[in-house]
Amino acid sequence: MANRQGLYAALDRYCGALLAQDHAQLAWAPGALTTENNVALEPGDGLWQTVTGIGPYDLRFADEKSGQVALFTTVSESSDTSAACIRIGLRGDAVAEVETLVVRQKDEALVFPDPKFESKPIMETPVPEGERASRAEMIALADGYFSTLQLNDGTIRTKFHPGCNRIENGVQTTNNPDFFVPVAHLSCEEQFAQGNYRYDDRLRGRRFPLVDEERGIVLAHGFIDHCGKLGEYGLTDGTKVISPIRRPHTFYLSEAFKIRQGAIEQIEANFITVPYHMPSPWDRQA
Repeated sequence: MANRQGLYAALDRYCGALLAQDHAQLAWAPGALTTENNVALEPGDGLWQTVTGIGPYDLRFADEKSGQVALFTTVSESSDTSAACIRIGLRGDAVAEVETLVVRQKDEALVFPDPKFESKPIMETPVPEGERASRAEMIALADGYFSTLQLNDGTIRTKFHPGCNRIENGVQTTNNPDFFVPVAHLSCEEQFAQGNYRYDDRLRGRRFPLVDEERGIVLAHGFIDHCGKLGEYGLTDGTKVISPIRRPHTFYLSEAFKIRQGAIEQIEANFITVPYHMPSPWDRQA
């Protein structure tokens, strides 16, 4: 199995071929599965045909045990720049899996204002050995985050560092007094403790294909389903609020959790709207 340097080199080869719009530069494993925005495509289709640039934002991590490597970055298509996450799975030296999520804001009803794609020291710094969690513990914390989000009633089913922040599609949505949604003014744990996300009916299709123990990062994929039925509901402090989603709706996501000392320290998430209850091509890999 490739080491970290080998996995990063494979990622760089992939990005180079993508930018050249030439998938034939890469070795592909028989039966390789490649998806873009949760749709299976042949290598060379989708972003391969339209990409004009890959931005300097480079948040990367790797799992030597599973042969997985991933990148949060930005991609350009003509004059449009979009947040993107690319996950690659290798079989030997050949590309066996590619899961790409591109947040094309022109396709989204929910637009995040003024996204910033800047270096994140917390995400990038290796975790000291004495502060690392096991693979199973890391996955359990990430899965617990999703269980906290699902039908959020104020119960915390994971652990957070007090200063935990979440960045979504390039915008900080915690501890951010400038964000237009009031809930974003709170910390990660405060948001969930209030039960703000009661309207998230189901967090399904949870997958955790990459665990970087040295960097303390778990990469997860999944879906958030909203049936749209919930109208007014009460927060745990008695405040009455209105659900922002009143129609059948689903988000598809790629989400990285930084874990140190047995708690979530920072979160990087990209997500897009997809058809309600959309299945995943990756279900066959489960």
